[in-house]
Amino acid sequence: MVIKPQTTKFQIYVVENIKTLNLWAKNPWRKYSLALILFFIGYLLGSSLGMISAVFELMDPISALVSIIFIELLIKLRRSFSLNKNKKFLTLLTDCLRIGLFYGFFTEGLKLL
Repeated sequence: MVIKPQTTKFQIYVVENIKTLNLWAKNPWRKYSLALILFFIGYLLGSSLGMISAVFELMDPISALVSIIFIELLIKLRRSFSLNKNKKFLTLLTDCLRIGLFYGFFTEGLKLL
């Protein structure tokens, strides 16, 4: 017998916000503009984390650990979203954020060479 977790007020609020975001993004322009914004946010996070670790020179292992944990969390979220066909939009958002992070790390790595 599987015990269903208790639905809390916070959980209901988050699920309703995700459904509202999906309804708002039915328009393709809204969907792709939000994906592009998340790509740029990911690029900003990736490049700033690379710059901060390059300046201090002491945080290289810590910043690498933080970036790997963040990317692995995004991969786990993508796997859970890809199992449900109704969550294609959330899969697109996590992919754009992850690709932006990779692109930011890559460009910062080229700058450090």
